[in-house]
Amino acid sequence: MLGGGTHSGFGSPPDPDIVMSMDLLSDVEVWEPDDLTIVVFAGARVSDVEAMLGEKNQTAVLPEMPGESTIGGVIASGASALRRGRLFDTRERVLEATVVTGDGRVVRSGGRVVKNVTGYDLHRLHVGAFGSLGVVVSVCLKLWPTPPAAATVAVNDLDQASEAVRPLAVLEADHRIRVYLWGTPEEVEAKTERLGGEVERGHQWPADPSGARKWSLRVPPAMTGEAIRRLPDSWSYLAVHRVGEIRAASEEADGAPALRSWAESVGGHLVITARPPGEDVMDPWGKPPPALALQRALIDEFDPRRVINPGRLPGGL
Repeated sequence: MLGGGTHSGFGSPPDPDIVMSMDLLSDVEVWEPDDLTIVVFAGARVSDVEAMLGEKNQTAVLPEMPGESTIGGVIASGASALRRGRLFDTRERVLEATVVTGDGRVVRSGGRVVKNVTGYDLHRLHVGAFGSLGVVVSVCLKLWPTPPAAATVAVNDLDQASEAVRPLAVLEADHRIRVYLWGTPEEVEAKTERLGGEVERGHQWPADPSGARKWSLRVPPAMTGEAIRRLPDSWSYLAVHRVGEIRAASEEADGAPALRSWAESVGGHLVITARPPGEDVMDPWGKPPPALALQRALIDEFDPRRVINPGRLPGGL
């Protein structure tokens, strides 16, 4: 499957016999602003969907700097917004999914209402599955209203950032910390005064670091600061505080094995998200997850012949 190609660096899949483009599946099926839901086909560009939702002051809380990313690509890769510490991750926003399995079955699960509590959450299994359970055709996403005021405040340290009550996000890029706020004009003004840092109106979202190699370092949230200190000096980074994610980039892989070993020792992981073509210096995922056997069993049910994206998941699944 090919959407925008922005998440194609994960895993070590073999060269495909057939590439399925999702470009023509790019429409919005239905948007219910009053119900805070949208049903959209997998080939739609994230930037186009968010721009449309913004016309009615709503958001699907998808990645803020998506580039050419598609809805299907975000679902398949499990990519989430920098705001997820406050507004939850992509998995929590999927209310319904329609997929085509590797043996040709059309499977729909979930429902197009926010308070749907019946049945199993099969639709959420597809988030982060890299298509191993089927081709995502369309999804229903839960939306979030955007308040009228927003600001970005640069602060000197995390202690200063803690002065903000329920920030939308706290990000650190190469030792510069920014606090993201939204709410009523009065709320945002009060919080910016309390923080006391340099203020920019609106949200100034940073792009992911760039380099020949890109990494996703995940650790328990309380260990984010320690993870930053352990990064090799030559790596650039974007850290999502209160979530425990560090997106990093480097020209070389020096220091990566030691960093992965430490991350895994504290219950985290270091994943390669992009690397030079043909490079096979280290496993892209690291230590396989404990639930590997369960993942294998699920794939056997949805795609018994391993037609779709074989080899992309941890453990060579």
